[in-house]
Parts: sequence; C-alpha cells; structure tokens
Amino acid sequence: MKRRKWLFPALFLLLLLAGGVSLLFGGARLPLARLHAALMGRDEAAELILWSLRLPRVLLSMIVGAALAVAGALMQGVFQNPMADPHILGVSSGAALGAALGMALFGGVAALPPLAFVFGLLAAGLVYALSRGGSTVALLLAGTAVSACLSAMVSMLMLFQREGLERVLLWTMGSFTMAGPDRIVPCLITTVVGLLGALFLARDLNALQLGDEQAASLGVNLSRTRLLALLIASLMTAAAVSMSGIIGFVGLMVPHGVRLAAGPAHERLIPLSAMGGAALLCLTDTLARSLLAPMEIPVGVLTALLGGPFFLLLLRKNLKGGHGLGL
Repeated sequence: MKRRKWLFPALFLLLLLAGGVSLLFGGARLPLARLHAALMGRDEAAELILWSLRLPRVLLSMIVGAALAVAGALMQGVFQNPMADPHILGVSSGAALGAALGMALFGGVAALPPLAFVFGLLAAGLVYALSRGGSTVALLLAGTAVSACLSAMVSMLMLFQREGLERVLLWTMGSFTMAGPDRIVPCLITTVVGLLGALFLARDLNALQLGDEQAASLGVNLSRTRLLALLIASLMTAAAVSMSGIIGFVGLMVPHGVRLAAGPAHERLIPLSAMGGAALLCLTDTLARSLLAPMEIPVGVLTALLGGPFFLLLLRKNLKGGHGLGL
C-alpha cells in the first residue's frame, strides 16, 4: 500500500522532469541560461524555439500519450485482456483511415477528428464482434487482420495523393512536427472529456474483472458499460491519431506496467496511466528529436522499437501459461 501511495507523486514528478528535459533538448540544445533568457524575453532566437517549436510539441506529446494510455486501459478492461491496445486491435488504423480520408477529401485539421472517430469506432466494433467469446489468439488475429486491411486502404489513398505523399507517410509513422494551438486545444478537450468518462466507468470496469455473471449480479449493465468504454477509447484514439499520426504500443506498455505496480483497480489505473503515457511519449519525442539531430526520427518508429519486444515477451509469457489471459 505504501508503494501505491507513492506512485502518484512519483509519476507526477517524472512528468515534470520529462517536460523539463524535453524543453532543453532537441535538434537545437537550449541550455538553462538560454531558457531563462527566453523566459525573460532577452533572447529572441531562444524565445522562438521555446514558444513556437518546443513547448507546443511537449504539450501535444503529453496529451497524446495520456489519451493513448487511457484508451489502452479501457480496452484491456473491456476485452478482459492485457494484450489489448488501440494499435494492436486496429483502432489506430481505423482512425488513420478516417483521418486520411479527411485529408484527401477536405484538407485541414477540422475534418480529421470526426472521421477518425467514426472509423476507429467501426474498427473496434468489428474486432469485438469477430473475437467475442474467443481466446487471446482470436483477439490478436482479429485485430491483426482488421489492422492489415485498414492499413492497406490508407496505402491506397496515399497512391491517389502523390503530391502529399511525403507528408502523409511521415504522419502514418507518428510525428509532432505540426504541433500548434489548432491541434493542442481540440486534442486536450477530447482527452479531458475521455478521462472523466473513463473515471465514471471505473467501478463498472472493476466489476467486469469478476466475470459477466458476477458483474451483472452487482447491477452492472454489461452491454452499456462495454459500449461506453469502447466509445471513449475510440474517441481518445481518434483525437490522438488525427493530430499526431499512428503511434503504437503506448496503450499496451503503460497500463500493463501501471497495473503491475498499482493493481487492477481502475480508479488508480486510469489516472496513473494518463500520467505514465504522457511522460513516456514526451521522453520518446525528445529522443526522436535528439538522437540523429538535425534529422528527426518519427516518434512512432521509436515506440514500435520499444513496444514490439514488450508485446512479444508478454505474448510468450501468457501463451506459455496456457490460459486465456484474463486480467
């Protein structure tokens, strides 16, 4: 219990540290002296880096990280499976298809979130219908198949948008290069609303861990809870994908790690996952900007390099146990 009490302040301090490090490092280093000068208005170049480039990226990466981590926690609760994740189950690919359609048909940012939400929700519903009552393998196969089909459709759209091919390709690998108020504000509003909705469902999600019969006997409306959780998870994933592109495995790694440290109760799991996801993606974006500077690595590439081995280890561990991966 003492360890759990320290998790919230520890993750909060980690989040502050991640933000501070991210402001200092990147393609152009910003030492503390120049950062102070920028804050005091005495260094125009440092001011430009801080306010126009660095700070918007820090904020958007934190918001997107929080959204993806909470979406992963919700999906793991709905599917009763720690392998569930918006990226693995095809929700990110569905949202990406919707956002790509928005870019192709309408352009701009305003049309992206609604279409991303609709297609992300359709992908989540399709995976849920295909894998309902099945094993972990059925869930993963359904998610892989749906994700592959949707990714192929995104590739087809890219062929018809050759003039913007480089921009769309970078977006499909995840990037915060276009961070600004027009992306930060709608993503922040969506994430806050989703976080509040997730906390509202926390007790019902806890009951689902006891099994459907036990949860129903406690007065939980199973269909409504699952539908609302999928709606919220899809909404948060759509907001993240439409503003930053496809960034995988955050919703897998963070909730799983938090669950091991803090237990399965969603009252703790959801807010701690939000902070952990924000810190992880902020630090990952800092590495993406710094490792090969001045060239930038797409942040989705780094999360895949981290999350891929994590996913394989988790899959091997649970399949070796020979059970259905219930939470």
